[in-house]
Amino acid sequence: MTAGTEGDYIYDEASGEWLSPVEADARTVSTAVAVVDSVGNALADGDSVTLIKDLTVKGAGQTLKRGTVIRSIRLTGDDQEIDCRHPSIKGLVLRAEFVRKV
Repeated sequence: MTAGTEGDYIYDEASGEWLSPVEADARTVSTAVAVVDSVGNALADGDSVTLIKDLTVKGAGQTLKRGTVIRSIRLTGDDQEIDCRHPSIKGLVLRAEFVRKV
């Protein structure tokens, strides 16, 4: 969204509409995606998670074992995917259904 000065309307590039600041804030809040782990706990950026099953990582030729702790996750905007870092695997994306919040 492109913003002007206070009290001005804001142009929403996604919908092509001019919105008041109140409408723009309401639309921003309503588009937030809730990501939950395998047992229903809400996940947030920076959380630590543990794997609930062995996962074979495509392209890396290795398996992450059950119980492996992944620290400092990042949400991707998709309700089922989280971006994370592992010492031996770069660019790891996991599905939220295979992790549990620590």
